[in-house]
Amino acid sequence: MSRTVLIVEDEQSVADLLNDYLQAADFDTHIINNGDEVISWVRQYDPKLILLDIMLPGKDGVSLCREIRAFSSVPIIMATAKVDEIDRLLGLELGADDYICKPFSPREVVARIKAVLRRTEGAPADQGNLITIDNEGYRISIQNQDLKLTKVEFRLFKILYSQPNRIFSRDQLIQRIYDDHRMVSDRTIDSHIKKLRLKISRAQPNLDLIRSVYGIGYSYQTPEAI
Repeated sequence: MSRTVLIVEDEQSVADLLNDYLQAADFDTHIINNGDEVISWVRQYDPKLILLDIMLPGKDGVSLCREIRAFSSVPIIMATAKVDEIDRLLGLELGADDYICKPFSPREVVARIKAVLRRTEGAPADQGNLITIDNEGYRISIQNQDLKLTKVEFRLFKILYSQPNRIFSRDQLIQRIYDDHRMVSDRTIDSHIKKLRLKISRAQPNLDLIRSVYGIGYSYQTPEAI
């Protein structure tokens, strides 16, 4: 696999900005503006990661993601200009590794790319043993400070932590936390997140590890991405 990040973006100014930031972060880059050119390029050059816009001339990002997943496991981050579209994309289970909404900060995009690559390449998400998880005791420690969590809070943190920077919708979190198929509202998840954040802030006031994505859900963000 090459070191190249493929930027699939039809807005040239956005593509150029991402290109500059990624090259400054020591990535090789290639830009494609038309969806019809993507599949053949990916097959030939095997990029390290694909940053894939949804709305494109030619083939759209959803179709491209499906086609790429049929022959490659290359990490894919999908970009959309609509916040409410992320929930639909999550429901389609396209196999993308992360989703990001425009307008975005180029620095955030670089951080998300690094986080996805750490996860897919098997490198630890956090450096310096920041997080320690005791599965048997339902305990989590942050920089050697134990958090007193309920069973639901423990499961919630572990799900988010297992895939850094991946956005989980509230429905996805409910399905993973409650295995008895009970009826649980979105507000219940919001309440657990609020309590979990409070306990984290008491242990480490300068760490905001859980990110809210308006109208969608939550993700665990690595300290590097904060």
